[in-house]
Amino acid sequence: MATSTPPLQLLGCDFSSSPTRRKPVLLAWGTLSQGRVQLQRLERLETLDNFAACMARDEVWLGGFDMPFGLPRELVETLGWPREWEACIGHYAALSRSEIRDCFAAFCDARPVGGKFAHRATDRPAGSSPSMKWVNPPVAYMLHAGVPRLLAAGVYVPGLQPRAKATAKVALEAYPGLLAREVLGQRSYKSDDRAKQTPERLIARKDLLTALELGQTRLGLRLKLSHAQHDALVDDASGDSLDAVLCLMQAAWAQTQHVAGAPLYGLPADMDTLEGWIVTA
Repeated sequence: MATSTPPLQLLGCDFSSSPTRRKPVLLAWGTLSQGRVQLQRLERLETLDNFAACMARDEVWLGGFDMPFGLPRELVETLGWPREWEACIGHYAALSRSEIRDCFAAFCDARPVGGKFAHRATDRPAGSSPSMKWVNPPVAYMLHAGVPRLLAAGVYVPGLQPRAKATAKVALEAYPGLLAREVLGQRSYKSDDRAKQTPERLIARKDLLTALELGQTRLGLRLKLSHAQHDALVDDASGDSLDAVLCLMQAAWAQTQHVAGAPLYGLPADMDTLEGWIVTA
């Protein structure tokens, strides 16, 4: 009697460059079957060492990670850094956060008002912050803390690495704000500030989850939750749990593209191989 192949493990990661017990890295684990994304569990990682160990586990998965995977080409070329992605990440990882801040601040200071930051090609269609920002949000530090640990865990990053060796783990850059805005427009659904955790944001989280469960996004996928999971996602006013689930949905969409024959999991064939691209953008 033939045995069926178990579904591919998917994960969505809401990343923090300085995780704590109160603000951990959050992983949403799930699977995709017949257009339905089943959330299995949430995993909380309170240190970067915990994150590195989790990524290095002997597992097979496809993940969407809420962190930039690359820097703007204009920035890299101006600074004279390596133009090949993995070499650039190695150079970047060797810098301290204070060195990154001083270097990027000097770059911005030399540019005109209104154009201080360099942007990647994916930033505009995704509506994302430039990956060189070191405050509000500190995505430059997220790249610095996250991507080298993913590479150390032996992941494959489509579009940025040649497929030189078989790997069981595939990592894609995701962005929860892209999917959330499709449903909510400019309505806010989260805040780390308790004073801003308002009834309006609670209603927005409920509306966002309803749309995901009914499949009312361009991803064409439905989220499947237990009642307890639904309540937990609504009750997390920081939105971190929900962001991890949004990244899970983007990873699931990438799986559908790969199954349909897209070699880069739905990323554009002409994407910049230094900058990277946000999946579904």
